[in-house]
Amino acid sequence: MHVVGMIPARYVSSRFPGKPLALIAGKPLIQHVIQQCQKAKSLSEVIVATDDERIRDTAQRFCRVEMTGYHHASGSDRIAEVAARCRCDAIINIQGDEPLIDPLVIDAVAAALETAQMSTAGTVIKDPREYDNPNVVKVVVKGAGRALYFSLRTIPYLREAASRSVSEQLAAFPFLKHLGIYGYRRATLLHMVRFPVSPLESAEKLEQLRALENGIPIAVVNVSYNSVGVDVPEDIARVEHLLNS
Repeated sequence: MHVVGMIPARYVSSRFPGKPLALIAGKPLIQHVIQQCQKAKSLSEVIVATDDERIRDTAQRFCRVEMTGYHHASGSDRIAEVAARCRCDAIINIQGDEPLIDPLVIDAVAAALETAQMSTAGTVIKDPREYDNPNVVKVVVKGAGRALYFSLRTIPYLREAASRSVSEQLAAFPFLKHLGIYGYRRATLLHMVRFPVSPLESAEKLEQLRALENGIPIAVVNVSYNSVGVDVPEDIARVEHLLNS
C-alpha cells in the first residue's frame, strides 16, 4: 500500500502554547517528530497538517506541509481534510508531541492495515504510576486483537484482586496502555469523520471511540515501546535527558 504519515500540529495549547516549536536539544519539537517518522520504512512521505503559519514555516524545511482549517476538533478531523486531497491508500496519524516515537511502531501500525480498516498500538503497563493515571489511556483488547474499549479509567476492574496492591494487580493482568498513534485506510478515515461526535467520545474526549461506536473495528498491535510525550514545558528536560543517554 501507498502509506503516508501525517502529523497534526496546532500552536494553541492550554498547557503549553507554541509546543510544536519548543526547542529540545536545540531543535524544534516538530523537527524531532518529523525526522523519527522519516526513518519508518512503511511511509512513502511525511506530511505536517497545521492551521498555523509559524508551524508551517518551520516544518516545511523538513517535509511537506499542508494548511488546514481552524475548526477541527481532533487530529483525525484535521488529517482527514488533507487526506481528502491526497493520493494514498492509507494514513498513519502520528502525535506531534512525541519526539522519541519509534519508527518500528509506525511500521507495525501500518502493517496491521493490510487486514484492518483502522489500527493502533498498545503496550503493557509496568509502571504502577500509570495504573490509575487519568492522563494514561487504557485499552481492552479481545482475543482477535481488536479493541473493545478505550478509557481514561483503569479497565478492566479486577473484582477478585481489587483489594490487592497496584503492583499485584499489574502482575495479575496485562493492562494495556494505548499509544496515541492511528492507522486508517483512506476511505475509512473519510467515512469516520462524517459521523458526528459520539456520546462516548464526548464523555472521554477520545476520538477513537467515534470509530468503535459506529462499527469500525480497530486492530491493536502490542509493542514494547512506551511513549514519551511532551505535555508541559517541564517535560522537555526529561526528553533531553533521554536523548543524551
